Amino acid sequence: MSAYAESSDVLYAGELEIRPAEGLVLATGRALTLSVREFDLLVAIARRAGAITTREELFGTVWGGELRPGDRSVDVYVSKLRNKLESALPDRRFIHTHPGFGYRFQPEPSRNVHMEATTG
Repeated sequence: MSAYAESSDVLYAGELEIRPAEGLVLATGRALTLSVREFDLLVAIARRAGAITTREELFGTVWGGELRPGDRSVDVYVSKLRNKLESALPDRRFIHTHPGFGYRFQPEPSRNVHMEATTG
């Protein structure tokens, strides 16, 4: 099985399990506490795992409208979501920023863990 897979509307990304129908996210079997927006954002980006999703696409999917110039809602919620995911699974990075393009969801080893392992 690949690093991320979808089975009967459950998304798996390494130790992360996302259950859209239940509004539930599990990290190594433990439930994460996410806001509705954070959860919807995670589902939207995880369903396009490996692909870059634009801020406009994410805003349209999660907020249901058109992103206005200067609106940083997507960036703020991506930051909150990234912090929660990395707190739950510190050895993994799930959301990657591609400046000028958008965000990509893909579980990869955290640079911090790699640096600690090689320096110390």
